[in-house]
Amino acid sequence: MQIPTFPEANHPIVKSLFHHSDRELLTLYQRHPDEGKYFTALFCRYSAIVYTLVRHSAKSPVRADYLFALIWQRIFHEMRTLDLNPSLEANNDQTGEVTLQNWLIELTAMSIDNAQLPPVESIQYSIEAAPPPLWCYLQQALDTLSPLIRLMVVMSQTFKWSETRIAAYLQAEGETVTPADVARELPKGYRQLEESLPEDIRTIYLYGYEALDRDRPRSSFPSPNNGTPS
Repeated sequence: MQIPTFPEANHPIVKSLFHHSDRELLTLYQRHPDEGKYFTALFCRYSAIVYTLVRHSAKSPVRADYLFALIWQRIFHEMRTLDLNPSLEANNDQTGEVTLQNWLIELTAMSIDNAQLPPVESIQYSIEAAPPPLWCYLQQALDTLSPLIRLMVVMSQTFKWSETRIAAYLQAEGETVTPADVARELPKGYRQLEESLPEDIRTIYLYGYEALDRDRPRSSFPSPNNGTPS
């Protein structure tokens, strides 16, 4: 399996941060949760190391990509409160120095050891459509949608269901929804989802490509369940 390359590493917003140290980027990430560029810069710096570890344990490229994304999602959340201040109690070396690289390697190793991945055929994730930074912020943005709109968006984008099938599923769940309702609400959901992304993430991942069709965003949204929604 080849290590994937990520075009966002060449985006001016990301490149402008490469002079920062790991600690500086981590601090900026923690202080500015409404900006995505700091996490993206750290991802670009360490994606090759993490993927190298992942690819040796995954049995297929699909599983490797999905596990890679899951690990970065865990990193995304745990770095919010990560403290890299020296601590002799937390380390075995004499300096007690904690480096982000060591932390990432340890977290990746633990995640690989504890991974319980679904069958390949049920994995709906595409690393080309939604690289891990975009995937993490999409997940965060999905949480801002109402449950019904979120479910419509996931079924449409992840499972490629038609408005008719979405409406039928929701009706079976007790919702009074018609295909026309779904067709009307989906574009609103897409707009809300896009607007909930950090502005710099939109600039890096959406506006750098062909003009966004607001009725059908370019990215395939990840499925929370990796199977039929329930």
